[in-house]
Amino acid sequence: MMKKLLVSSFLIAAMVLVNSVGAFAQCAMCRATVENNVSNGDVGIGAGLNFGIMYLFVMPYLAVSVVAYFWYKKSRANAKAKQTRSRVAW
Repeated sequence: MMKKLLVSSFLIAAMVLVNSVGAFAQCAMCRATVENNVSNGDVGIGAGLNFGIMYLFVMPYLAVSVVAYFWYKKSRANAKAKQTRSRVAW
């Protein structure tokens, strides 16, 4: 049951990240710089800024997901060990 919940959570998170391509956002100064560069014919800096923003957006969620995964695995191992010890004691 918990494994299904974990897998479905990761799938939902992956779908949200894939569908968030249109959600690129920029601060006012970054937007002004990009608009100025695009009007001069340079589109490379805009793509780099968008990638950097999305990178900064995803990293905290990825870090929390990794910690949660290892915490889950450790708690499952502890539960199995506790169950095994209780069976041996009987």
